[in-house]
Amino acid sequence: MKVPTDHPSPFVRRLLSFWAPTPAAMRAWALASVVVNAGITVSGAVVRVTGSGLGCPTWPRCTPESFVPVAHPEIDPLNMAIEFGNRLVTFLVLVVGFACVVAAMRLSPRRPSLVRLAWLQPVGIAAQALWGGVVVSSMLNPFTVSMHFLLSIGLTAFCWMLYVRAGEGDGPVRPVTHGAIRRLGHVLLAAVFVLVVMGVVVTGTGPHSGDVLASRFGFDIETVARLHADAAYLVVGLTFALLFALYVTGAPRAARRAALALLVVELLQGVVGYVQYFLGVPAALVTLHVLGSTLVWIGALRVVSSLRTRGPLAEPAAPAPAGTPASV
Repeated sequence: MKVPTDHPSPFVRRLLSFWAPTPAAMRAWALASVVVNAGITVSGAVVRVTGSGLGCPTWPRCTPESFVPVAHPEIDPLNMAIEFGNRLVTFLVLVVGFACVVAAMRLSPRRPSLVRLAWLQPVGIAAQALWGGVVVSSMLNPFTVSMHFLLSIGLTAFCWMLYVRAGEGDGPVRPVTHGAIRRLGHVLLAAVFVLVVMGVVVTGTGPHSGDVLASRFGFDIETVARLHADAAYLVVGLTFALLFALYVTGAPRAARRAALALLVVELLQGVVGYVQYFLGVPAALVTLHVLGSTLVWIGALRVVSSLRTRGPLAEPAAPAPAGTPASV
């Protein structure tokens, strides 16, 4: 039975597009997954900079007696609410992840590559949630907290891959730029990942531990901060080199725009980083810096995906006119 998608109510149309998705609806769900996964990294930063990491001291319950926040003499109600709110965001991310799975499986014709990428989301989110239990049980050990963030970064990459694949065909990968430029893009992505890891080390060494009981990495904060800055200089240099190469070789506009957008985000992120350093790492700027690092990562993924293509999406076959005999 064909599901109508021209209902006058926008809400009903959205529900129908969920159950009988078009390629555009599939891509919209994939983009939503990128957004919510980026959002949960920011909400996690809010938990850390407000000292709410142990606002819910147990897992999966918030307290030993309850899954939801209840008054506790040793825990500030605001810290408990912030940590519990972050756990609720996980359910939003999970809902969007399952929506991507349903959309991929209901898409006609079904594309197995999209189904596989979509299933990585609820599986990855479940792994994230279980690792959250490890974070709590380890009393916010900086290694477990760092891995929690890096798992989010990895999951965001899978979400971006789903978004890209939902908007292109299923042909073989074909570069749209010179091979050396594409390799430079891959080097840039690797450098951005190193930059993110160095940022995690700085955070695990710095003052915002998530709770007064949490331990810290034993590194010298000045040293790791300078190494992080050096990695940032390298990333900006590589991005500028890539942007220059794309312009002088007449690369597609999408690739040039992606590289330019990444460079702008990196420069803004650098400004935030230096300001927070000289102001003594205020909590609000740390949260903004975490958002910036997530945007830099997504921007780098966008650059790399713009350097190749699998061809356009195949147009869905038009229904046969009434009365047309079926082919045999």
